[in-house]
Amino acid sequence: MDYAPSNRNSASTKIVVAGGFGVGKTTFVGAVSEIDPLRTEALVTNESEGQDDISKVQQKHTTTVAMDFGRITLAENLILYLFGTPGQRRFWFMWDDLVKGAIGAVVLVDVRRLDDSFAAVDYFEAKGLPFIVALNQFDGSQEFGADDIREALAIPSHIPVIEVDARERESAKQALVRITEFALTQLTGVKASA
Repeated sequence: MDYAPSNRNSASTKIVVAGGFGVGKTTFVGAVSEIDPLRTEALVTNESEGQDDISKVQQKHTTTVAMDFGRITLAENLILYLFGTPGQRRFWFMWDDLVKGAIGAVVLVDVRRLDDSFAAVDYFEAKGLPFIVALNQFDGSQEFGADDIREALAIPSHIPVIEVDARERESAKQALVRITEFALTQLTGVKASA
């Protein structure tokens, strides 16, 4: 595996993919990464009973215990390094280390479990790190508009809310393009359109 940028004149930056337990962070990083992603997954066992609420994601058999890592070249001169956070509360202490040096974050949201999204939204608001909210489209989930989700999560109007299918490379890539553009406008003080 080659983890080094192929073009010496290219810039690289870090994006964090965050969200609650089972929202699709590992899937997102795996779908879009041009390298074999690094995954730190462990089986969900009886030991996690009382720790992880898997009642709404019963098909989930593994969980990220440290991070996911991937890479994508967005343009000839722009490489993104992706760091997926663990979603369970007991691993949140790692988030501070994972976001160091990041220019922005994608907060993945499962609209069937909005309550699991508040912690990630609050975290990035408190850190002052630019982020977008990406509504992961799960089969059979009820459709909600971006304005409904914005209101339910009390997200400020300047934060982009988009739809994404974490299983599809192009969809995940468009989310990364959006957070990169948004982060750059926020970091340079240019007003971004939502």
